[in-house]
Amino acid sequence: MTTADGWAGTVRARLGLGRILPLGTAADGAWLTERAAQSVLHAAAAGEVRGAVVGRLRIGLADPGLAAEPVVPPPPGALPPGLLRIEAEFAAAPDEPIPVLAERLRAALHTAAVERLDLAVTEIDLRVTALLDAAPGPESGAGPDPDSGKSPAKVSAAPAQGELGRAAAAAPGVAHLTDALGVPVRVADSSVRVECATSRGHRPLAVALAVRKAVAPLLPEPVPVTVLITDVPA
Repeated sequence: MTTADGWAGTVRARLGLGRILPLGTAADGAWLTERAAQSVLHAAAAGEVRGAVVGRLRIGLADPGLAAEPVVPPPPGALPPGLLRIEAEFAAAPDEPIPVLAERLRAALHTAAVERLDLAVTEIDLRVTALLDAAPGPESGAGPDPDSGKSPAKVSAAPAQGELGRAAAAAPGVAHLTDALGVPVRVADSSVRVECATSRGHRPLAVALAVRKAVAPLLPEPVPVTVLITDVPA
C-alpha cells in the first residue's frame, strides 16, 4: 500500500464514505461514494419490498481482473471502471417463501442501482441473517448501513468559490459542492477534481458529465476533469 492509498483509506474511514465506485465508462471520469449508493439502495428496499429488512450492504467489483484502466485520474483509492456486485444481508418475514422474497429484493436493488445510480451492477448476492416474526413496518430497513457500526457520513455543503467552483455548482443537477476529500475543487498540474451532491430527480452520471462540460472550457489548458458524487437524495 502506498502512502497515498493509506491516506485515502484514513479519510474514507473517518467520514464513512465507503468505497468509491465507478460510474459510466473508463473515459467518463465519474465516481460515486458507496455511502451515497447505500442510502438509495436501503431506501428502495424499504419502500418496495415489504417483508425484508436490509442490513449490511457492500458494493465492489464483480471481477477485478476485468476492470478497465481509467482514462481520467481517479479519486484517491477509487475502484477502476468495471462491472459491480452488490452483497447484502437481510432479515426475512414469514409472509412468503424466502426465495420469492429474495428475488423481489434482488430486483428492487438492481433497478435502483442501474436506473437511479447508473451503477453497472451485474451480480447481487443476498444472505438471510434473521427470520422476523412479522412483516416490518413501513419505516423499517430505511436506516443507515450497519456495516461497521458507524453513523452515516455527514458530507458538508461547500461554498462555490472561484470561477471553476461557481461553474461546477451551476451545472444542471448539482445541489451543491461538497468537501468530503478536502476541497470541493482540487486543481493540480495535470488534472482537476470536482466534488458535489446531486439534486433530486437527476441521475449521477448525467450530473457528473454536466460538471465536466461546465468546467473544462474554463481551464487555461486541456487537462482531465474528474467528478466525485458524494450525496444522492434517497
